[in-house]
Amino acid sequence: MGEPVRTSPPRHVTAASETTMDTLSRRRYLQRLDEDLDLSFEVLRRELMAICGVGCSTGIDGVELCKFGGNLMRSGASLSGFGGLNRRFGRVRRGEGWRMRCSMGNHNVVSPVELNVGLDCVEEESGHVLKFKMSDFVICDRVSIGLGGRGDELVFEAMVKDPDSPLYNSRVVLRRYTSSQAKRRGKRAIEVLKRLARRKLLYLSYSMQVHGYVAQSTSSDQNNAFTLVHGYHGSYSLRHWLQLSDWLPILEATLSLDEERVRRVGDDTVGGPAISRKLRLIRVLMRDLLIGVNYLHSHGLAHTELRLENLHISPLDRHIKVGILGNASDFYENTPNNGTQDGNVDRRKMMIAFDMRCVGFIMAKMVLRELMDPLIFTEFKSFLNKGNDPSCLREFLLPILSANSPSGNPGLQILDRNWGAGWNLLLLLLATGPYERISCLDALRHPFLCGPRWRVDSSIDLIRWGLGSTAIRITEEYIYGHQQRSRLAHIVELMEMLNPCPKPKNWLKFLPGRWRLVYCTGRHVGLTLRQPPTRVLIGDVRLNIARTPGKGCPFNITSDINFRTMNGLNWPHDKKGASGNLQVNSSFRLMSGKREYLAEEKAKRKHTLWPSDESSQKSPRKWRRASPFKDPPSSLPITNLAVGEIELTLKLDDLALRKVDSAQVVIQEVRVQVPPEMFDVSKLVCSTYIDSRLLILRGVNGSALLFTRSCR
Repeated sequence: MGEPVRTSPPRHVTAASETTMDTLSRRRYLQRLDEDLDLSFEVLRRELMAICGVGCSTGIDGVELCKFGGNLMRSGASLSGFGGLNRRFGRVRRGEGWRMRCSMGNHNVVSPVELNVGLDCVEEESGHVLKFKMSDFVICDRVSIGLGGRGDELVFEAMVKDPDSPLYNSRVVLRRYTSSQAKRRGKRAIEVLKRLARRKLLYLSYSMQVHGYVAQSTSSDQNNAFTLVHGYHGSYSLRHWLQLSDWLPILEATLSLDEERVRRVGDDTVGGPAISRKLRLIRVLMRDLLIGVNYLHSHGLAHTELRLENLHISPLDRHIKVGILGNASDFYENTPNNGTQDGNVDRRKMMIAFDMRCVGFIMAKMVLRELMDPLIFTEFKSFLNKGNDPSCLREFLLPILSANSPSGNPGLQILDRNWGAGWNLLLLLLATGPYERISCLDALRHPFLCGPRWRVDSSIDLIRWGLGSTAIRITEEYIYGHQQRSRLAHIVELMEMLNPCPKPKNWLKFLPGRWRLVYCTGRHVGLTLRQPPTRVLIGDVRLNIARTPGKGCPFNITSDINFRTMNGLNWPHDKKGASGNLQVNSSFRLMSGKREYLAEEKAKRKHTLWPSDESSQKSPRKWRRASPFKDPPSSLPITNLAVGEIELTLKLDDLALRKVDSAQVVIQEVRVQVPPEMFDVSKLVCSTYIDSRLLILRGVNGSALLFTRSCR
């Protein structure tokens, strides 16, 4: 927050008002003088540490400075500079305070120096860490469910009854740590508090407030439990909010989502359908969470324990509070100037990537309620831990989400909005490579978290993602009229133009794997107006590509077609039948090539190379509307496929169909319904687009086959 704008007083002010303004000016001057003295003290302390090579470790009852790198007396440094600052601390008590121990590099004590600066005075000067007594509290007889701790923690709710305390009549939480590891977490929370509270506004808004600790009554209590005092931000954690059956209206009322509130996330409306309300609420929660995590990262800290249980929503300021920072880790193990700067940079990136992965898990649980089930979430994490690409998350989760919500899953609709922007953000948060994950600031600029009133300039990667998501959504509707087919053909054209891997060597990373056929721009043969000789229902059609050792044919390709055969002249109601499988094996090599396009005028006079393809001729008028280029390109780089001989294998579970004549009829029916390029892979000519999720291949007749990477 900046200082308020100062304006000149009006001419008709009275003498009393002038006296009041003079008093306010003196207070501002004294406050600014105190800030300057604080800065001078900090600069003096750092200069002294730099001269002497001092290492600093902060404790609870004071600050102990040790490990001088050189001789303090030879360096000419003096501690007399601290004497002038003692006047600011008021009364100095000798019973308790700081102890500064100075020693040489060989650990021989030069001269002990004790600065009797009281801890209470230091806390008064810092204004952050408070020291309490157990007599200052009245313990409540119950504890909220959202405050549950670990096995080595005891949690109490209490009211502060000390009239002299700034927290008088406030509800706080006493968290008592019993084990040695738990005590370290509590003391670490105090240390982190002293670093974060410098920017007090952000700390109070996005972090759980740690007020202080309960002082030990006697010296014999050193081995007893350590009790941390932190703020009370409601009885529920974010996990408990999401587990409520009517969580959406309750959270909307808690956050007071009025027009002014939603305007902060780029929206200008309230209410509406449940999907829009849920998306608006997720934007509010995710933006608060990312701002809080970025606040930690900007101070050189990683949370390392971001979970739904550690997030609370305060009903007072309506912000998400990031939980207790007892396990917060520093980005830099040593000072950045000690020769290990490269290692510290890698450590910083890895820690930020770990926090962003946790944020991705939180977002996935908020959007997809099915992931609140521990079994489904375990399967979800196992899918990512096996090294699968997060771009296949929709393909992996679609059977689970469709089974639980046949009429349409709300989370699936939210992630599919805005051309699949939600799936793209999940991809960036849960990327397999730590260095590929998005940062907090970039996530805040992502279109999924920006409302319709905010105009976001999409990157070329996001444009590719949107085109691919739109194509998949159209194919799932299975209404292949002329309008849908022309639209899909146009999307395929745009994707081929924006191919991120134009050279064959770039395909080696993405090409191996299992690809499921989702659409073909060629001829479609259905079952509505045709009486087939045998009833065959096609299932999943996949293309399995694997690298083989050797220089001649480095890739092995297998077309895997699953189907079901049904006996009789009529279709059974349940569409059940004997399973069958048809596999076509071959091998191929990659070679660079170029795809030439005929101009629109020449295409009318000459015979085109691919007459049956709807996307072989490019209209300049159509390309100007959806492409950053004025005119369509005359050619595009492609990757040619040199396919070898094929081998066909047929498997049938029905014994009656294993006769030669019956098997030929089944193969002929499968060949009619499946694109010819999948039945005979030697007809695949080139590949025009590939990324981590989608693949486009072209056949000899010019038709385009759109595949999505399969993970099952």
